[in-house]
Amino acid sequence: MMDISRRTLLTGTAAAAATVALDPLAGISAAHAATPAAGKQAPGFYRAKLGDYEITQFADGARTFPMPDPFVKNVPKAEALAAAEAAYMPKGMVTVPFNPILINTGSKLVLIDAGYGPGIAPQVGLLPVHMAAAGVDPNSVDIVVLSHLHPDHINGVKTADGKLAFPNAEHMVPAPDWAFWMSEENAGKAADNAMMKGYFANVRKILGDMASKVTKYEWGKEVASGITALDTSGHTPGHTSFAVASGSAKMLVQSDVTNIPELFLRHPDWHVMFDVDPAKAQQTRHKFYDMAAADKTLIAGFHFSFPSQGYVEKDGASYRLVPIRWNPVL
Repeated sequence: MMDISRRTLLTGTAAAAATVALDPLAGISAAHAATPAAGKQAPGFYRAKLGDYEITQFADGARTFPMPDPFVKNVPKAEALAAAEAAYMPKGMVTVPFNPILINTGSKLVLIDAGYGPGIAPQVGLLPVHMAAAGVDPNSVDIVVLSHLHPDHINGVKTADGKLAFPNAEHMVPAPDWAFWMSEENAGKAADNAMMKGYFANVRKILGDMASKVTKYEWGKEVASGITALDTSGHTPGHTSFAVASGSAKMLVQSDVTNIPELFLRHPDWHVMFDVDPAKAQQTRHKFYDMAAADKTLIAGFHFSFPSQGYVEKDGASYRLVPIRWNPVL
C-alpha cells in the first residue's frame, strides 16, 4: 500500500529540485520545446437559468493588495489578517473580486452594476472583454441599474474616451444615493477624509454629465419586470439589493451587503472601511442573511468568488456561504 505523508511529499520535492540543479535539461524532451505560458485566464462568464430568465454572471476581475490598517474598523488588524489567512489569501494581503450580473428577462437585457471600468489596473475592468467573449453586444443592453455609486460599480458605464459604454441603455441610480453623493454639503463634510473625498469627486466625474438622463429609482418598486429594488442601506445611504423572480424561481442580488464573505459573512458584525454607516450596515447584514437563510434563497454577491453565487446558512451568530456547483448545461 502506498504511504503518503508530509515527509514523503517534501522528500520528493527536494529530490526533483536536486535533479534539476544537477541537470537543468532533465525531463525536457529534445524533440519538443516547452509550451509558452498563457499568462492570463479564460474569459469569466457563467450562465444559469432562473425560471424563464437567463442569468449571466461576469467577472470584472479581482484585486489583491496589502490589507490596509483600517480595513476592518472595529477589530484589531491581526484578527482580520488571521481570518484572511484562514481563507488562504496571501499572507498580509486581501483579495476582493468584482462580479456584475446580466439578466435576460426575455424582453429586456438588464445589467446590474457596470464594474471598475478602464484605466484602474490591468486585473480589473474586464467586463467589456468578457461580455464580448460571451457574445453580448453592449449596444443590446436595455437597462443599466447601479446598486450604489462606489467606483467599482459605476466606472464601467463610461469607456476610456468618456463615451457611454452602453449607449442604448437607460441608466438607473438609487434616489437616496444620488441625493447623498451629489450634495455639495456632504462633499464639503468629507473634505478631510481622502477616501470619501475621492468618492464624491468620482461620482461627479462619471455621472455628472448624465444628471438629466439618469432615472432615479425608489425601493420597493420594480426597476424592470421581475426585478425589485430592496432597501439594504448602510454600506451607502442608498445601497440597494434586488429580488429577481421568474415564476417560482427567485434570486437575491445582494450587491455589497457584505464585502468579501470570508471576512464579513463569517463575521457579520465587523465593519469594513467602505461602509458609510457601519452600524446600519451591520444591522442590514443580519436582517438580509436571516431572511435569505430562512428561505434558502440563491444569492449573487458582487464580491463573492466567481461565479459569485451561492446559498447562505446560519452558523451560530455567524453565517457561512455554500457556493453553487458549476453546471455545464442550462
